[in-house]
Amino acid sequence: MKKTKVINSQISTLIAGMGHMDWLSIGDAGMPVPLGTPKVDLAVDKQLPSFIDVLKNVLEELEVQKIYLAEEIKTENPDQLVAIKSLMPNVEIEYVPHSDLKKDLSKTHGFIRTGEMTPYSNIILESGVTF
Repeated sequence: MKKTKVINSQISTLIAGMGHMDWLSIGDAGMPVPLGTPKVDLAVDKQLPSFIDVLKNVLEELEVQKIYLAEEIKTENPDQLVAIKSLMPNVEIEYVPHSDLKKDLSKTHGFIRTGEMTPYSNIILESGVTF
């Protein structure tokens, strides 16, 4: 049995297959995922699991050099923005319109759907290198 923090086999496979500058996305229960983008659906109930819990788990194994967030998170979900920044205080953030973030999901290795029910709780993680 896998010993590290990410024990979900689909998420572990996605992370293991990523190289430098590849993208992985995590989002709320309402985010529309483009056809063809692999989706790992973890949503069980409202807020279960939460966006932040899943993000924390993924960050245990994925080196992240940059993140992409919807511009709207600044005004529509500032508490979530604070939580994200606290997990990755030294990671570059690029803000884009939510409509662009949705389109960019087609460029990701996969989308992890959570049970999160707060607006704009979506992120694209750009992988870094560990050396």
